[in-house]
Amino acid sequence: MGLQQEIERRRTFGIISHPDAGKTTLTEKLLLFGGAIQKAGAVKSSKIKDHARSDWMEIEKQRGISVATSVMGFNYKDVKINLLDTPGHQDFAEDTYRTLTAVDSVIMVIDCVKGVEIQTEKLMEVCRMRNTPVICFINKLDREGRDPFELLDEVEEKLSIKVRPLSWPINMGKNFKGVYSLYEKSLHLFTASKQTVEEGIEIKDINDQELERLVGENNAKQLRADIELIEGVYPDFDVNEYLEGKVAPVFFGSAVNNFGVKELLDSFIRLAPPPKPRETTVRVVKPDEQKFTGFIFKIHANMDPKHRNRIAFLRVCSGKFERATNYTHVRQEKSIRFSNATAFMAQDRETIEEAFPGDIVGLFDTGNLKIGDTLTDGEKLMYTGIPSFSPEIFKEVINLDAMKTKQLEKGLQQLMEEGVAQLFTYEIGKRKAIGTVGALQFEVIQFRLKNEYGATVQFQPQNIYKACWISSKDPKKLNEFVDSKQRHIARDKDGKLVFMAESRAWLQMVQDNFPEIEFHFTSEF
Repeated sequence: MGLQQEIERRRTFGIISHPDAGKTTLTEKLLLFGGAIQKAGAVKSSKIKDHARSDWMEIEKQRGISVATSVMGFNYKDVKINLLDTPGHQDFAEDTYRTLTAVDSVIMVIDCVKGVEIQTEKLMEVCRMRNTPVICFINKLDREGRDPFELLDEVEEKLSIKVRPLSWPINMGKNFKGVYSLYEKSLHLFTASKQTVEEGIEIKDINDQELERLVGENNAKQLRADIELIEGVYPDFDVNEYLEGKVAPVFFGSAVNNFGVKELLDSFIRLAPPPKPRETTVRVVKPDEQKFTGFIFKIHANMDPKHRNRIAFLRVCSGKFERATNYTHVRQEKSIRFSNATAFMAQDRETIEEAFPGDIVGLFDTGNLKIGDTLTDGEKLMYTGIPSFSPEIFKEVINLDAMKTKQLEKGLQQLMEEGVAQLFTYEIGKRKAIGTVGALQFEVIQFRLKNEYGATVQFQPQNIYKACWISSKDPKKLNEFVDSKQRHIARDKDGKLVFMAESRAWLQMVQDNFPEIEFHFTSEF
C-alpha cells in the first residue's frame, strides 16, 4: 500500500469530556468494536499502568482517575484508528491541552443529565484555537436527562459552536426507546444492558406506519414533531463546515449499554478527516510529502525508576517513520537514532518497523527530547502550536534538604520538561515557583521528587492571579518595564520573560499603564 493510501485510511482523534461523563466507558466500547480488547473493563483495569510503570501512577490506583493520556491504535473496517483517551480531571488538563495538538479531530462526550460543564468549556477553547473538527456524543440516555433541544441550545451557547443533530433520541430514562439516525435514515431500538449490537431498521420515510408498530403511537408522533422542528431550525449538515470546526454533528446514545456507539463510529470514519497539513516555523507541511517529519507532544519520565528511562510520544506528520534510521533533532541540531520504537494497541505495546502520518509512536529516550521538539529527515523546521497555558495555582518551592540542591535542580528540570507543571524563576533572589492547573499536581511533584530524585520539598502558596508572558516591538520599552516591575518578573524554563500578576484588577491597571507591552496568556506568541 502506498503512502497516500496509508494516509487516507488513518483517523487520529482524542476523546475529551468533563470527569464522569462516560469517556472511559465510550473508549472501551470503541476498542471492543475494533477488536482491540475482548472484554469490558479492560481499559479501566489496565489503563496506562501496563506500559507506564512509574511509581506515581499509584495516584491513579488510589484515586480511580486517569492522570495521563492513553494512546491506543486499532483497525475498524480497514480504517486505522489512533485514539487518544485524555484525563478528564481538571488537575491534569495541561496534558489534555497538549494531546489535542496531536489529533486531527475530537469526540466530545457530554452527560445528558449534567449538560455542558466548566472543564468541557475549557477544552473547547483549545479545540477552537486550532479549528479542530468536533463530534458531540450526548451520553447516558438510559437515565432521566434534560430535554435534548435544551442540551443542544446549551452546547451552542456555552461552547460557541453551531450544532447539527445527526441522530435523535426517542424518549430517555425508563422510557428510552432508541435513536433515529437522521444521517442514515434508520431506527435503532434500545434494549437495556444488551451488549450485542443489532443493525438498524431502515425507515427512509419518517411517516411510515411501521414506526408506530416499533415505538408506539405517542413516541412516533413526538419523533415526527421533533424531526420537523430540527429540519426547520437547523440547516442541512455540511461536511466542510464540520471539517473547518464551524459545526459539530451531534449523536445520542448510552455507552455503558453499548448503544449508539456503533452509529457514532461508523459515521466518524466517514466524516472525520485523515491527517491534515500542519504549520511549521518555515512552511506548511503536507502529510503526503516523501520526507519524514514529526513532533513530540508528550513525555512519560522514569517509567522504570531503576533505569531512569522515559518514553517520548511522537506524532508522525509527513512521510514514513522507520525504526533504526537516523533523523535530525532540529532543536539540538544533531542526528538521533531510535532502535526502540513502539506502537500502542490498547494496553499492549509492540515494537514497530514503520509508521505513517497520523500514527503515534513511543520512542525510548535518555533525556534528549522535550515536549514540542521536531524530528525531520534533515530539513530545519519546527512544528508550532504546542503552547503552555497560564497556570491557575502557584506555589513557591522550599528546599528542605540543602545537601540535595543538585538533585532538586535536576528533578525540577526533568519533570518540567515532561510537562507535569511549569517552573518560573524570579529575577530577584532566584526564587522558584511552580504553576499548575490543579492542586493534585503538587502531590504528584512532591512524591516524584522524593522517590525518583531523593529531593524533599515543601510548597508555599503564592498570591498570584496569572503568569503572563511579555513582549514588545520596542526593546527599550520592554527593558524599562522589566526594571520598573523587577520584583514581579520571572523567567520560564525556556528563559522567556514572564510577568507574575497578583490580581485581575492590578493586571488590568498595568496593561493600561504600559500600552507598548503585550501580555500573552500562552507561551506561544
